[in-house]
Parts: sequence; structure tokens; C-alpha cells
Amino acid sequence: MGINTSGLVKSSYPPEDITFLLKDLSDVQIESSVESREQLFQSGSHYSESLPIENRPTSEYTELYKQAMYDSADHIAQLVGVLCRRVRRFAGTDDVVLVSLARAGSPIGILMKRYAKKYLKLNWPHFSISILRGKGIDEKAVRTIRELHPTSHIQFVDGWTGKGAIQNELTKSIQKLNAAYELNLNDDLAVLTDPGECATLFATREDFLIPNACLNSTVSGLVSRTVLNNAFQGADDYHGAKYYADLEEVDVSNEFIENISSRFQEQEPVIKELIEKFPITNERTWRGMQEVEFIARKFYRTADISKVKPSVGETTRVLLRRKPFKILLSDDKHPSLRHILLLCKEKNIPTEIVPGLFYLAIGLIESEDRL
Repeated sequence: MGINTSGLVKSSYPPEDITFLLKDLSDVQIESSVESREQLFQSGSHYSESLPIENRPTSEYTELYKQAMYDSADHIAQLVGVLCRRVRRFAGTDDVVLVSLARAGSPIGILMKRYAKKYLKLNWPHFSISILRGKGIDEKAVRTIRELHPTSHIQFVDGWTGKGAIQNELTKSIQKLNAAYELNLNDDLAVLTDPGECATLFATREDFLIPNACLNSTVSGLVSRTVLNNAFQGADDYHGAKYYADLEEVDVSNEFIENISSRFQEQEPVIKELIEKFPITNERTWRGMQEVEFIARKFYRTADISKVKPSVGETTRVLLRRKPFKILLSDDKHPSLRHILLLCKEKNIPTEIVPGLFYLAIGLIESEDRL
């Protein structure tokens, strides 16, 4: 049985790298301004019902992305190799299917697939599906993958963790699916970096800038964030997404993949050395969540942790998609924070230096209940 790709969203990636199990909503006008979306959220609308407007990055910001690539490409290549080898060891089998969480996980899944093929001599299938905070994973997509690969180890993949909201969402969804359909899935999310200390499969717990966090669709196959909106989707549809054809001339998705994957060979001796230092799994400490709860109590009357977005990756997302009222930084001289400082300057968002902050950066979303 194969996948019928009719009606699925396209991407700028080669089809052999990834299959997006997402309904194509490219013809639907669903974008709105940051201000409009914030008003919708305040009235109870879920973030997946609309999309932010994706503008072309400025030339100055693009240069920061390129600098981040230059600074970290070797490190990213190392982390991909370590994560692949950890996943193989954890799975206890060579029969692995990668399921990346769209869209931050999508390029990471592609890099893992390429590394596994070249250095482990394994052809791991790779799908990318939707998971939404407060809504759960796309159950139809997971069931489709299990039907295609009934005995494989299905490995969920993302780019990084923040406070662990997606890990929690994945755990709840997997428990529900296993109970209902006996799919034999596990909730061990594989991420490049786990600053929130809430994943068991990671390559590092350092909070640093993964370059693809800098950009939106232009480093993610020109695929939008995922959408779940009853106005455009039926009960039997996959979660949806759009393909942004108008951004094709500034797309760097495949350039990102080629840049990192071209460094695997040189980094392979380091990867083999690093992997020896890792046990099969590591304990989840949830230390990041402890700081998030403290920050929420300090800045919001209701101590709403959903308004606190920790880690470099999540802070970047907040600045690109939401309306923060302040950004907390542990050190404004750190190279992983240059793009955040530029975005704050462009959007006139104040920053505050907090020595000893557990994360490098934390974004605080504007809210009526803030202190």
C-alpha cells in the first residue's frame, strides 16, 4: 500500500526526502495580522484556526541567518549524527520510520534520513505530520503511517524543546491512540537540542540557535504552519497547510539541507566519539518548566505558562508570529541572540537582562492579565 499524494500539500523539498501528510489549503485565504490574531486568541480562538502573514525577511535579517549557518553548521551536523545513532540504539532495530512534527521538525527529519542512509546504510521512510498544542496530534496521519509500516519503530522528531508543551501533547496523544487502536507507539520525542530537559532522545541540552529557527516557511520547504479549521477541513481530513509559491525566489530550504549534510563526512569521527558518551535514554528533569512557572507567576496575574515562551527557538517564533511585550535574555552578547536583538529592534520590543536565566532567552506574550 502506498500513499495517495493527491490533495496533499506540496513542498520545495525533493519528494524522496519527505512526505507531508497535510491537506493542501494553498487556495484558502486564512492569514491575518499579528494584531488581529491576538484579538482572536483573547476571544478564545485556537492558534491553528488562522495563520500569521509571512513576510520576506529583510536583507539584514537574512545576513544574520547566513551568519548563524556559518557559525553552527558543523555543530548541527554533529548533533544530527548523534541523534540518528541514539535513535537507532533506542529503537533496537534498523526498521525505523521518521515522523517529524511539522514544521520545525521537518528539516531535522530530512537531515536524519540523509545521515542514516549514508552512514548507517539504512533507508528510513520520513513523513511530516501536524501536532497542535491543546488539540493533539493528527490521528489520521499517525494511523496512516502505522498501516503502511505495521511493525516498524515509529520515531517522532522535532527541532528543539521549550518548556515541554509539545512533549506533553505527544504523550497524551500516543496514550490515547495506543488505547484505542493498539498502535504500539512510544512518546520518546527525538530533538536536536533539549534545553527544557523534557525529552529523552536528544543530542544536546544546550540552548543555542538552530539556524532554521530564524526563518519561517523559507527554510521549511515553503510549507506554512499547520491548520485545523472546521471551515476548510472535514472530520476525515488530515490537518492542513499551505504552500507559499510567492516566496520561491527567497527559499533556502534545500540550501540549508545541503549545507549541513555536506559536513557529515568531516564530522563523522567526532560523531562516533560523542555517541559513546550517551546512555540509551536520559531522565526528564523538567527543570525548564520550573523556571517557566516562576516567570509566569512574576509577570502574569493568572500565572499562565502558555504566555511564557522559553528557549532561543521559541523566543524567535514569538517575535516572528506573535506580539511579545518583553524578551528576557541571559546575556545580550551571546552570538545565538544576535537575530533576537535585531528583531526586537525592528519591532520595538524591550529586552531585559536576567543573569542566571536557565534559558538563553524567554519571550513573554502580551496579555490582558500581565502584571
